[in-house]
Amino acid sequence: MYYVFSNSYFPKSKYPVLKKEVVILLFFLSATVFSQDWKPSYKEALTCSKEEDKPIILVFSGSDWCAPCIKLDKTIWQSKEFIAFSKDNYILYRADFPRKKANKLSDDLIAQNNALADKFNAKGYFPLVVVLSPQQKILGTTGYKKLPPEAYISLLSSLIK
Repeated sequence: MYYVFSNSYFPKSKYPVLKKEVVILLFFLSATVFSQDWKPSYKEALTCSKEEDKPIILVFSGSDWCAPCIKLDKTIWQSKEFIAFSKDNYILYRADFPRKKANKLSDDLIAQNNALADKFNAKGYFPLVVVLSPQQKILGTTGYKKLPPEAYISLLSSLIK
């Protein structure tokens, strides 16, 4: 017998009823462990890059319209390999250019991303991944490549050396 209206869908005889708070806590802990630390602003990314002496991975993305951008996000940025590697080796910032009204960014963020595009993506390529030194020197660029996460990490690492 399953209890649909209780805090659990588990059979009463086998599993204890899970408290809603425990489930929510576990969800947030797992989300924290398995998520990247994308900085909310380029200024913060630049500050962290200088303080930690790590390169910046600056990603120009169209998160709601660019198919290769979406593939890059799903296959690389969300991969457990990249998440683990990036924590110790990169500072991440995504300059997003969504088109749907539901995903509209604040005016300040739009202005910031446009300024970054003028400086680092004048040709308007999407996706464009720019690897920058803490002094904002371009170390290399790439885009979407149909590679496994380990190979993409090697590609990014080769741009730094």
